[in-house]
Amino acid sequence: MFCGCPTAFGAAPNTQTCPVCQGMPGVLPVINRRAVEFGIRTALAFNCRINTACRFARKHYYYPDMPKNYQISQYEEPLAEEGWLEIDLPDGTTRRIGIERLHLEEDVGKLVHEGTLEAAQSSLVDYNRAGVPLMETVSRPDLRSPEEAAAYLKAFRAVLVDLGVCDGNMEEGSLRCDANVSLRPRGAATLGTKVEIKNMNSFRNVQRALEFEIERQARALGAGERIVQETRLWDAERGYTRAMRTKEYAHDYRYFPEPDLPPLALPDAWIDELRRNLPELPRARRHRFVTQYGLPAYDAGVLTQSRALAEYFEQAVGEFGNPKIVSNWVMSELLRALPGDDERALRTTPLTPARLAGLLRLIDDGTISGKIAKDVFERMLRTGEAADTIVQREGLTQVADVGALAAIVDRVLADNPKPVEDYRRGRAAAAKALMGLVMKATQGKANPAVVTRLLEEKLSDAKGGQL
Repeated sequence: MFCGCPTAFGAAPNTQTCPVCQGMPGVLPVINRRAVEFGIRTALAFNCRINTACRFARKHYYYPDMPKNYQISQYEEPLAEEGWLEIDLPDGTTRRIGIERLHLEEDVGKLVHEGTLEAAQSSLVDYNRAGVPLMETVSRPDLRSPEEAAAYLKAFRAVLVDLGVCDGNMEEGSLRCDANVSLRPRGAATLGTKVEIKNMNSFRNVQRALEFEIERQARALGAGERIVQETRLWDAERGYTRAMRTKEYAHDYRYFPEPDLPPLALPDAWIDELRRNLPELPRARRHRFVTQYGLPAYDAGVLTQSRALAEYFEQAVGEFGNPKIVSNWVMSELLRALPGDDERALRTTPLTPARLAGLLRLIDDGTISGKIAKDVFERMLRTGEAADTIVQREGLTQVADVGALAAIVDRVLADNPKPVEDYRRGRAAAAKALMGLVMKATQGKANPAVVTRLLEEKLSDAKGGQL
């Protein structure tokens, strides 16, 4: 945030540090303009008020992963305040979650314990992350359940990734969540004592930790116990929270203005330029997919979970103009192989949007059946070959010859008298079993529409006792 150290994840411990982020005597920090720009872009996307005059402060506390014994952060004059983010919930409702403030600071290092934290005989410290730019937002206490918290975090992440200010990789620590839990009696206006849960690194862990903590506090209150304001850690393996330290208050940190950095004065023209250049954000894109492509809201929600996935879908629709069919294949086949939030995999897959469109054209013109298409899809994903190349080489063209298929249908009916008898007795599902047997006999290459018609004719004869 205040020096030029690289920030690559996974580097050897303590190889990405310098005298500035180590707080050595005689060095001076310099504000990273790009980090400020990312903060402003994010604040604008979250509908915040930008404070054109703001400044950094020193936050004092001792912790072995913080080399300077103070952290340069923002306190009374943050970069932005009073924003909001709207989230869509599974029941179809929308909630607006307030964002109290957004500020910039530097990250701290990491402690590596020998064994578990409780039993460790020694700990090592890696300062590579110390000094890495960190943008922190504080939301208002508007979330009412673990499900809402998870929905908020997903929507929050999607905006950051779309803006290009964060890769959203929670496993590598690019995005972390501290959550506060406060209970209050139903109908009461005042929240109870809050407990903070630190550094959760997945949507699932956030939801699980909140569910546990709500239950823990409810049990304690029910037993007449007092909730202590504290910071707790989530143990994902054991599925519980445990006390880390008593919660500090702001005055414990002895904030004062950072003497080595000048106050920030942000030109209105720069902020206006950044506002004009904001990209289309996930919620707006989701609504556009419904109106422009006529997709169900569910499809639009799935397809806009990342910019890479949305762009993949739109490029495929540009090549094959049936949005719903493209949506079905992307949601069922592509997302089964490539997670929608894995932007790198979606952008580098050999099964490009144009290649997917080529496959859909072969289904649409009757060259291959849907079943064969799924096999071809897997090969395309693996090899990057075009669909028509695979179909021609493997001889997978669909069989639509009525005479040839009629002979196969007759043989299947003759070899399988039980489902035929079942159908005669009124079990319509038996027809599906026979359909499957015909497709198996043709190695999936039979034209389903022709087979269906032939089966209907033959089974109609069966009902009349002519078969």
